[in-house]
Amino acid sequence: MTTSQLDVDRAAALLRGSGDVLILSHVRPDADTLGSALALGRVLRRRGATVRVSYSGGSALPDSLRSLDPDGLFVPEDQLPASVPQLITVDVASVARLGALADRVEATRAAGGDVLVIDHHASNPGFGTLNLIDAHAEATVVLVLRVLDALEEKLDAVTASCLYAGLVTDTAMFRLARPDTHRMAVRLLEAGVDPAALTREVVDERPFAALAMLGSVLSAARFEPDAAQGFGLVHTTVPADLAATVRYEEVEGVIDVVRTVGEAGVAVVLKEVAGPSPEWTVSLRSAGRLDVSAVAVSLGGGGHKLAAGCTLTGTADQALEQLRAALETAPLL
Repeated sequence: MTTSQLDVDRAAALLRGSGDVLILSHVRPDADTLGSALALGRVLRRRGATVRVSYSGGSALPDSLRSLDPDGLFVPEDQLPASVPQLITVDVASVARLGALADRVEATRAAGGDVLVIDHHASNPGFGTLNLIDAHAEATVVLVLRVLDALEEKLDAVTASCLYAGLVTDTAMFRLARPDTHRMAVRLLEAGVDPAALTREVVDERPFAALAMLGSVLSAARFEPDAAQGFGLVHTTVPADLAATVRYEEVEGVIDVVRTVGEAGVAVVLKEVAGPSPEWTVSLRSAGRLDVSAVAVSLGGGGHKLAAGCTLTGTADQALEQLRAALETAPLL
């Protein structure tokens, strides 16, 4: 799925009339979803709109991303209106990824409001009244910058930093970058981004407790050389009690360590969700031989060919059995 300049222009035309806007990120937000939301929100507020940025499941922005919101655009979910004239979702592949705020989509539609979806996930069905979806975009911030350009808005240092945070993380520190990615990075740096300070805050820094958590999780990792159609599978789990000792940023970052195993074509991390019954959020990464987005979609999730996720119930062993079976029929890349 690709987007045209006409799609971008339509999104920009809608935003030119923005008055009261709610911008939603996905649950357990990363730098791309919040960087997109805050960059777009800053510009719309500058243009005179009332802007709220939020996500389900948190009372504040993640520590690693708080510097991107010096103007206080973030509003906790329990302080949001039931519906708004204009709802924008960014980097949200499905309505379910909005968590407890999923009802805002239908509520806004029912009230006659606009729902603008800006995303780069191929699995996105297009649940907005206007959809700007491009699976070829390296990150959602790429699409947001195209919209800002269509609005003829200049970049200040903070807005550029929001965009850079999403770009550097969703391209795995530019390892998945294309020439246009670097050209965009140059624009953002010229607008005032401090790349060393930003990447240290967003990517590198972690509390001391994270080392103990990571050590425990990695010691439980297992490698199955014959799994994943013979390409090899490495996997581990993060129990809920261990996840509770650190920020969720550290839990989400475990996959970035596990995926570095050279012998494995696929890496999987199961993160336990605290609750009355066993539930796991699953991160999948491909080394480039199998399409893990197809695996995630078959299990009710979504994502990209090289990085995807889903939610599974049951014991960890039962969840792993579902993943092993799905990986055996995953398309080759």
